[in-house]
This record gives sequence, C-alpha cells and structure tokens, in this order.
Amino acid sequence: MQTVVIVIHLMIVAVMIGAVLLQKSEGGGLGMGGGAGFMSSRGTANLLTRTTAILAAGFFLTSMFLSWHAGYSRAPSPIIGTPASQGQPAGGSPVAPPTSGGILDSLKKADEQQQAPAPTGPQVPRSQ
Repeated sequence: MQTVVIVIHLMIVAVMIGAVLLQKSEGGGLGMGGGAGFMSSRGTANLLTRTTAILAAGFFLTSMFLSWHAGYSRAPSPIIGTPASQGQPAGGSPVAPPTSGGILDSLKKADEQQQAPAPTGPQVPRSQ
C-alpha cells in the first residue's frame, strides 16, 4: 500500500513540476512564446492554474497519508531502563542504576572501572 502511494506521489510531483514550469511568469519563463498554442493565453493560464491547484492538493493529501502511515504502528520505546539483553554496552557489564547522585555520576564510575591504567610516561609508537 505504501509503495503504491509513493509511486502516485512521485507522479504527482513530476507533473506538478511540469505544470509550474509551463506557466507564464512575469519574465516569460518556459511558457513564453507566440500565440501558436491550442488555447488562448487566458484559457491556458486558467487551465494551468487549476491543474497546479489540483496537483498541489493531491501532493498534500499523499504527503499527509504517507506521514500518517509511517507513524501508525510505531510504539514508543523507553530511553532509560532498557533490559540488559538489549542495551548492554560492548564493554561487558551493564551500568547499574544510580543509587545516589545522578546518571552522570554513575556513568563516570562505570567509565573509571573499565578504563586501562594510564601510561606513566611517553610511549614509543608501535607498529601492528
């Protein structure tokens, strides 16, 4: 269903771009030229204006539908307090919830526990 609406949406966009480019602007645009068309200039302006308005409404409706369809089955997920099996850090042990202080204090303690000891002096670069 979503693929069909996306294809219709893209077709509306392509036709609307063409209709806008064909309209006669103050400077002429792509619609400039002689009166050798199939309609008068006033009739062409009315037809292109109506066509653009209809295409704009279709663009709006398909955009709204796609937005609604994308968020229809989305469920909110918690940011803090995820189970250990899903949100376990790559380092190994999960971070314990804070008992005193804030979340930043507990993260700092966990980071200090996992860090390697700092070098005592300048180190020689080693190739691997």
